[in-house]
Amino acid sequence: MQIKPLDGEIVRVASLLILLLAAGVAKAETFKVAMPSTTQAVLAFTIARDKGYYRAEGLDVELILMSAPNASRALLSGDVQVATVGGAGMPPVLRGSPMKFLFTTYNRAMFWLYAKPEIRDVKSLKGKRVGVSGIGSGPDTLLRESLRLHGLDANRDVTILSLGVMPTIYSGLQSGIVDAAMLAPPVTLKAEEAGFRELVAFPKQDLVELQGAILVRDALLQADPGQVERFVRATYKGFLFIRENRGATIPIVGRYLQLSESQAAKAYDQVVRPALTQDGTLNPDMQAKAVEHVLKRLELKEAPPLAKVFDFSIARKVMAELQAKGWKPGA
Repeated sequence: MQIKPLDGEIVRVASLLILLLAAGVAKAETFKVAMPSTTQAVLAFTIARDKGYYRAEGLDVELILMSAPNASRALLSGDVQVATVGGAGMPPVLRGSPMKFLFTTYNRAMFWLYAKPEIRDVKSLKGKRVGVSGIGSGPDTLLRESLRLHGLDANRDVTILSLGVMPTIYSGLQSGIVDAAMLAPPVTLKAEEAGFRELVAFPKQDLVELQGAILVRDALLQADPGQVERFVRATYKGFLFIRENRGATIPIVGRYLQLSESQAAKAYDQVVRPALTQDGTLNPDMQAKAVEHVLKRLELKEAPPLAKVFDFSIARKVMAELQAKGWKPGA
């Protein structure tokens, strides 16, 4: 059988399609994301990157490690498109910075206050030094509120030191640079094994604290809402992976946090899974509660309208779309 050559017009169209397809694959958009830790708080983002969810949305996502206060400043200056901060992003937003929270992985404060064994309670921190990731960070806000509830003035009775990322904070506690520290898993497991005393378990407190959030500038929302939506969709897939795939998530937790399999399973069951939001959003009551304790610390008389702080419309849209498609995370 003789094969006829393709018509010239068909060849030209086919070639054009191939070129366009190749250009689309090659031109993934660079998208910079500031993240304040290498803890379970940012699992949705790292899973979305490692599973190729961002790449499937045409995004070349660069996760950049920096302290929470620096992440907020980098977002405000436009050096990054997203900051994954929660508590550290709240003060500038409440003071009027044009930024909004679009999504949050967790709604509980996954921090613990640990101290030297001889320090028996929060009141005993008077005259002591306490390490946090950064002044103005979520842990810093939680610490100051806890000190206030125990009759201590954070500015006068305690010296709060900014020590950066979690391993450095724990090293400061081990070496005696600080007498107590705000810690997150898996460092909390090491602190417990080393004999440091747990003073406060913040997940047990009646608080709403955003962690693993998506905070963006209003300018980006207005200039390129499609790009933002693609980022939220991919991140939401990472969130669903954590929520619905325990067996596949535990090894990731172990590798990422350098834990044994049993420790990773404990971290997932006792910390990660219980602290997840139901769908990446907060209802109005929880939104109000999330800003409440920050308002007190900032000594602001009233909060701006919640619509200027939160916008979960994109998260709800992509959630509905994925549900309609029956999307499920693979292994």
